Formats: sequence, structure tokens, C-alpha cells
Amino acid sequence: MDLEGYAMRLLSENEPAAQQKGKEKVKEKLTEKLTELKDISEPEADAFAAAVIREAQAALSAAGDVFEYQKSGASMGAFGVGSRGAGDFYVHKKIGQVIGKTSAVLDSSNSDDSGVVEISGKSDYLVVTVDGMHSRLSAFPFLAGFHVAKAALRDIYVMGAKPSAMLSDIHVADDGDAAMIFDHLAGISAVSDLSGIPLVTGSTLRIGGDMVIGERMTGCVGAVGTVEAEGLTARNRAVPGDLILMTEGTGGGTVTTAAVYSGYEKAAEVVDKTLNIDFLIAAQALLDSKDKLHTKIHVMTDVTNGGVRGDAYEISKEANVRLVFEDSALIRCVEPTVLEMFEKLGIDFRGVSIDSLLVICPPKTAEKVIQEVEKTGVKMYIVGRIEEKQNGKFDTALISDNGEKEFKPLFREAAYTPLKKVIGEKTPPDFEEMKKGIDTAADAAIKKKERIVKRIKSRK
Repeated sequence: MDLEGYAMRLLSENEPAAQQKGKEKVKEKLTEKLTELKDISEPEADAFAAAVIREAQAALSAAGDVFEYQKSGASMGAFGVGSRGAGDFYVHKKIGQVIGKTSAVLDSSNSDDSGVVEISGKSDYLVVTVDGMHSRLSAFPFLAGFHVAKAALRDIYVMGAKPSAMLSDIHVADDGDAAMIFDHLAGISAVSDLSGIPLVTGSTLRIGGDMVIGERMTGCVGAVGTVEAEGLTARNRAVPGDLILMTEGTGGGTVTTAAVYSGYEKAAEVVDKTLNIDFLIAAQALLDSKDKLHTKIHVMTDVTNGGVRGDAYEISKEANVRLVFEDSALIRCVEPTVLEMFEKLGIDFRGVSIDSLLVICPPKTAEKVIQEVEKTGVKMYIVGRIEEKQNGKFDTALISDNGEKEFKPLFREAAYTPLKKVIGEKTPPDFEEMKKGIDTAADAAIKKKERIVKRIKSRK
């Protein structure tokens, strides 16, 4: 529980004339929460609450350009941020605009898995990425660490790069057991030991310091690698005539979360299937191939957040091409035990992470790619093709026995837990209005950045 946010919200609801009385009510509510949730006496809780209110009031009274921001009127949840659908993609587009075009070879404006910069005096590029752990795996630190480490390394590999090192950041709320740190690091280190990519540094903090109570954990894993200029793969390099290939995926954090929180009877079996580094092995095989196959591949990406329909949307947008998928081929790309769970729980695998390697390359390269990957024991299939965009045809299409239909992200990724199914995947009726607020907030942030930069430069 965020005590500071709770106190600030309650204090803001009170009219100025009734602030003292309101402050007493806020203190009373905070004391009640503290005695309920923490193992402290009522006098200790009372003193704690008084300090929280004092700090919350100080924060509310802070005024000036750097303390204030233009609000969008759209909350993270309402707009679907982090839910890997239309709202999330929209916000990520705005993130790129706020950062602005940089001197990097690839940056946030390119919607790729990692950023790429030139290494001074060398022909190689430095590839940098970071991935956040699955938010629902807080209660299972090892699994959270294992899957986020895999995710970070995947993002390096799909740029055609070889990972060199990993770093981690772990935040645990005030009441969390310190052993959560060790279990989480063990999960990351397991991937490190299996892949040979060292975990070299990191940070450990509490979430919100003394202000957040509970046992929630969050964190991320970053990774860096290098790639020769000729080997760089990016989403904007797909061209008409290319074929789309995918490996069989077993899933990672999302599949684990679906199995555990749905109470699936074979949850342990499904989770065990996710504990592998097949994706990393397959990608490494392409980088190590005698023919340097990665230099002949146009696009590599991991089918993760938002599923293959999310990746299709972003590739189509970035490369200005049309993607056509065969549904019968896509189904083969889900490991049977995991597919059985999806079918029993009514989860659309096309809209969730399945931890599959997606490759786009010329037809003459496709068979060689499949052969090289399958030498490692990982299955791979041709699942679609790249075409020129055509008027009257969907930019991303899915072909099945029922014909061709549009294959695009919904407002949220496919619902894969009971709570997500309650929330649903439908676009909210005020989505367009919320987008206007997001636009205004992003524009205000850009202008604020420019003001502050100008102010700092003027001091010289």
C-alpha cells in the first residue's frame, strides 16, 4: 500500500476551510491501516501517520516548474499502459516523441527491442536494452528473475547482436522478506550460468522507502551487446517477398502467470516447460553459423508482449509493408503442453507472449535458417509472408479456414488471468478523448524539457 499516495489523495479531497479537521480524519484512517497491516502498536502507528501526513503536505505544497506536470486525465490502467495493446502502443509512440530523435543508430522512436549506438573508432555497434519483470510474479522471485533475464537477452539477440553482460535492479517493499532478493538473483544467475552471459552489476532498493508497505517486489534486467554493422537486424528492414518464420515457443513470465493464477491443474508442468533458454540457443546458432545467416536476415524479434499480432502491427508500421500469416502454421509454434492450457482456459495465444523467435528473411535464406535452428533441437516453421501494402487489404492479415481477416492488436493483450478476463479487451468508449489528453501531456513534457535544458545551459 502506498501510504504517501493515500494520504495525498485524502488531503487533496478536503476543502481548505476544513483542512485541520480533514487532517485528523486522514491521520485516523492511516493509523487504522498501519495497525492492520504492520506489526506495530497504536502509539507507533499514530506517530508514523503524523509523519506521513507532514511529508505528504510538504510535497503537495511544493510549487514551481520542476515540481508540476501536465496531467493527461487518463490513468495507466484506463489507457491500457503495460497491457500490450492499442493504448500501450500509443503511449510508447509518445515516449519516443518526448525523448526525441537522438544521435543513436536506433532509439525509442524506432519501436525496436533495443537501442543501438555507434562505438567510437570501431565498425561495431553497441546494443542496449532493459526489461521489467512480470508484475504478477512478485510472489515467485526466482521465476520472475529467470524470465526477465531471458527477456533482456532475447532483446539483444534479435538485433543480431551477441550479449556481453547483464545488470539487474531489484526493488522490494518495506515488509518484503530480504530473502526475496537472493531468490530473484538466483533466477537471473541461472540464466547467466546457462547462457554464459555474466551478471556484472545491479542495484537493490525498497519500493518507496518507508512510504510503501507490503511485500510487493519489482525490478528489471538490462543487457548490453555488440553487433557488426552488416549484421544489425531491425523491424524496419522487412521487404515484400520475404518469408516469416517462427520457432516453437514455450512461453515465459506471461505463460507462468496464466498457469499459476488461473489455478490450472497442470500449472507445475506448464511452468517447468518455460524453464529453458531455447530462444537464446536458437538465436546464438544463427549468429555462429558458417554462412553468417544473421547478416542475411532482415528482421528478428521475440514474440512476447502483445503476442504475434502486436509484433505484426509494429513491423507493418515501421517497414511500411503488409504481413500475412497462416493460422494453421501459427498454432504449430506453441509447445503442445502450453497450447493445451491456452485452449482449456480460453486464452488466445495470438495475443500473448509465447517466447518464440520470429525471423523475416528472403525465401532463399529461409530453409537455411530453419536447418540451422533445428540443429539445436528447436522446431521452426514458415508461418507467413511479407507483401506490399495494398488499398482495400488489411496491413496485417490472418488466413484460416474461414478466410482472411484483419490481424491487429486489441485494446489490451489477450486476457490470460481471471482478473484480466473481468477487465476485458474492449476499447473504452472515451479512448479518443483520452488520447487527446495523452497528446497534450506529451507535448507539455517536451516543452518542459526544452525550458529546463535552456535554463541550465544559460548558467554557463
